Amino acid sequence: MRNIVQLYITDLKRIVTNWAALIIILALIALPSLYAWFNIQASWDPYGNTKGIPVAITNEDVGTQLQGQSVNVGDLIVQSLKKNKKLGWTFVDKKKALDMVKHGDAYASILIPKDFSKKMTSILEENPEKPVITYTVNEKINAIAPKITSTGATGIVQQISEEFIKTVSKTIFSIFNELGIELEKDLPDIKNMKNLIFRLENDIPKINQIVNTALNDINTAGELATKVRSNLPIIKNVANKGVQLTNELSDFINKNKEAVQNIIPIIKGNIDQLRELADTKSQIQSILQNYQNNPDEANAALSEINTRLNRGVVVIDYTTGLLEKLNAQSDQKRLSIFINQLTKLKSDLQSEIALNNQIITSKTVADNVKKRLDDVSNLASSKIADIHANFESQYVPAIRRTMDDGMVVLEGTKKVLTDAQNSMPDVERILQDASKGISTGKQTIVKLKKDLPAVEKKIREIAHRIREFDKKADINEIIRFLKHNVNKESEFLKNPILLKEHKLFPIPNYGSGMTPFFTTLSLWVGAMLLISLLTVEVENDQLKSYQVYFGRLFTFLTIAILQSLIATLGDMYLLHTYVADKPWFVLFGVVNSIIFMVMVYTFVSVFGNVGKALGIVLLVLQISGSGGTFPIQVAPRFFQLINPYLPFTYSISLMREATGGILWDIVQKDVIILSIFLIASVFIGVTLKKLINQASEKMIKKVKESGLIH
Repeated sequence: MRNIVQLYITDLKRIVTNWAALIIILALIALPSLYAWFNIQASWDPYGNTKGIPVAITNEDVGTQLQGQSVNVGDLIVQSLKKNKKLGWTFVDKKKALDMVKHGDAYASILIPKDFSKKMTSILEENPEKPVITYTVNEKINAIAPKITSTGATGIVQQISEEFIKTVSKTIFSIFNELGIELEKDLPDIKNMKNLIFRLENDIPKINQIVNTALNDINTAGELATKVRSNLPIIKNVANKGVQLTNELSDFINKNKEAVQNIIPIIKGNIDQLRELADTKSQIQSILQNYQNNPDEANAALSEINTRLNRGVVVIDYTTGLLEKLNAQSDQKRLSIFINQLTKLKSDLQSEIALNNQIITSKTVADNVKKRLDDVSNLASSKIADIHANFESQYVPAIRRTMDDGMVVLEGTKKVLTDAQNSMPDVERILQDASKGISTGKQTIVKLKKDLPAVEKKIREIAHRIREFDKKADINEIIRFLKHNVNKESEFLKNPILLKEHKLFPIPNYGSGMTPFFTTLSLWVGAMLLISLLTVEVENDQLKSYQVYFGRLFTFLTIAILQSLIATLGDMYLLHTYVADKPWFVLFGVVNSIIFMVMVYTFVSVFGNVGKALGIVLLVLQISGSGGTFPIQVAPRFFQLINPYLPFTYSISLMREATGGILWDIVQKDVIILSIFLIASVFIGVTLKKLINQASEKMIKKVKESGLIH
């Protein structure tokens, strides 16, 4: 042990007393830090500076006419993009755009065709067409830029779709709202007329009693006539209001016929959205087959599928709510089968979500859970296919017949009110005749009594029709169905689901996120520089091989630790990278530097120049196979296989824990595995150094004779 310490102290003295050696050592201490800092600074925030990426926009949309108004969706898109600073939008013609993309002046181009607005508004026609936006990208210019521009193009399409849904929904709900307001305005007159007719119906026995009494006492006839005449203004008022209400109801029916026709496209759009969920079956099966390869990625994919399934549940709730309101207006209940199908599909989707959540929570795929998930997925896919296949042939006719039933109810109301209007002159005439009969005596009263049954029949018929209408439909429910908050309803359909993002261990910028990788990489590079410029051999034949190994190793470790301290402290205080646990970041950097130095030093100490080559090969493999830049799951199979056996895998993980926030179970695992690398390296250095050095001594001398290799 004394010889080891003496050798270490001698090395330090030689460094301090030799100014040339000291300069080289200081340079070796600083160089790895520069390597890390330049790379971290260069990748500080690439995705936050995309406004400089040029994308050519060409708008050839000529617009269209919609209900007598000019509409140009392409112009609206251009106006929106001019306010959008996410990418460097450049507005040029088609030829110029293509030339810019070919020559690299723009990374991509987006073409809005001439018929874009026409196809956008074709939803109101019998055969709607989907509009197409052409996206052209030059992928040879840069590997990442096409991904960024593709995201921008997708964002444009999504924004157009959201605004289109919002506009169409707002138009339909506005029509419904106007109808509901008009009907609500006339509701007091409708109720007043009903009450007057019911009151007159209840007073008929009294009128009969008065007439019978008049036969016995002619003197009371005058009082009877006065009472009957006093009711005539009320009856006339009822008749006049009936005329006005009948006309208004006729207008309401015509408007309602026009409005309800727009319900079917909305329901069809919802069914089309549900059809997109059918592919989740194959996606889930694929995820479960590869689940054990990467549970975290699989869970992320299952969470994404759950988001889509939840969106489908919301669409089903909205659609069934609308169908139930329509179904309530008809005695036939033609939409019950359609509603039951959607309800069963909703139950299947919720079961899928629950089983997915069970897998995500447990991070395992039990056989019984997988079988249940397969069964539920098959049922859901089958139901979606049946619903979509039967929509046009069965459900659309059922919806139309149900809406026709609602029209019949409203037409019945109109007929009831018209009959009431037509009957009022008869009632007035009979009452007038009755009044005259009083003045002419008993004979006229007898005639009045004879005519009263006809009056009673007319009034009871009107009252009966009103009661039948009340049984079939609640006028207040119709008003509530038609009246909506237009803005809230349309905004809901535009974005039916809100995404609430919760970041675990947030890191504010990309540069800070890459700091663990570049810092770890710089420490290995630093170790390689040391073994390239400093010798691992000692010119002292009196020392044993293990004494030479450890004595010179301590010198290398001292320099490596200084490299680590400068790199980690510079990351935090020169570049101001985000680090959640600064002391641990420095300590973990020192640990990594020690382990790397021991490994590389052992390679060269035992194997000579071959060891240097091993260090370079291992460096190359670790850059690609450690998962430091991209998730290892997206790398080729070879790199996924070697990933668990590379020191970088655990060194980068250790540095990431200090950067984002420490989970000690992860730290414990990483330290244990890195310790295995350390112990294995020391064991090789102690046990094999002397044996291999002696075996290769002659070869090394021969190589040096070439004058090319030291």
